[in-house]
Amino acid sequence: MTTRDDPKRAGPGSPPDWDLDRVVAELRSARHRWRESQNRSRDGGGRELPSRAVIQEVVTALCGALFPMRLGPPDLRHDTEDRYVGRTLDAALTALLPQVVLELRHNARRSGSGESDEAHAIALVGRLASELPQLRAVLDTDILAAFRGDPAARSVDEVLLCYPGVLAITHHRLAHVLWRLDVPLLARIVAELAHTATGIDIHPGATIGPSFFIDHGTGVVIGETTVIGERVRLYQAVTLGAKHFPSDEDGSLKKGLPRHPIVEDDVVIYAGATILGRITIGRGATIGGNVWLTRSVPPGSRVMQARSQDATTEGGPDT
Repeated sequence: MTTRDDPKRAGPGSPPDWDLDRVVAELRSARHRWRESQNRSRDGGGRELPSRAVIQEVVTALCGALFPMRLGPPDLRHDTEDRYVGRTLDAALTALLPQVVLELRHNARRSGSGESDEAHAIALVGRLASELPQLRAVLDTDILAAFRGDPAARSVDEVLLCYPGVLAITHHRLAHVLWRLDVPLLARIVAELAHTATGIDIHPGATIGPSFFIDHGTGVVIGETTVIGERVRLYQAVTLGAKHFPSDEDGSLKKGLPRHPIVEDDVVIYAGATILGRITIGRGATIGGNVWLTRSVPPGSRVMQARSQDATTEGGPDT
């Protein structure tokens, strides 16, 4: 390889010349073009958006505080458990606070409403902290659902430590609190950390009841406006998605419309099923593997792939 436009090679022992002045200048130009196109300021200030790396550390700490003897430090003892939880929560919430401030300020600038009050960020983080005991109680139901729903599971500890579906729902329940607190970027970061680790994609806006179990899990997609009841079980590669995306007058997609399924209590959805649109899967229904479904299903139905030209349901009306 040559350096700059000089055809001669760097001599033995000579440090390479990467022509970094030119590269840095061209990267600066690219950043400036992007910021101008997005109406971003170039006032020389600090970071404008939350840090994914910090959020990863916060989530890891919060999981340790939720399950200290399983996800906390290896040398933790029961007689120091409360002390560890207190210190860990204090550090995690203190680290989270500046990230919340960054998102609130970013949102305020985008909406033209001025700078966000830091006291508001403190209140939001406090509300997250106050919800952690209830969040732990709901996660206990999810762990039990996984243990009871998988004959291969030997203990609830195995489920908590090993199952990707449990990791995904733990992140989701934290992310959903942040979503309800109106810090959606932080919520998406928490959700995408789990998506990266497990291949399970749950939008933080989805509402999911207790005793939820995703078995195996890879390839599961749960959209933003999905509503899932209690004691629901999904298998790998299930999609709860949108059928179509309405646009406004200028062609932009409309945001926030209910466009994903409602899955009622005690539903089982087997591997590879695709369920699209704002339809309702009635209580106690079973959806077979690889079914493609765009119509509501009555309670108690069994929806399977058609073996012939006969109806595709057993024990319920045609779908």
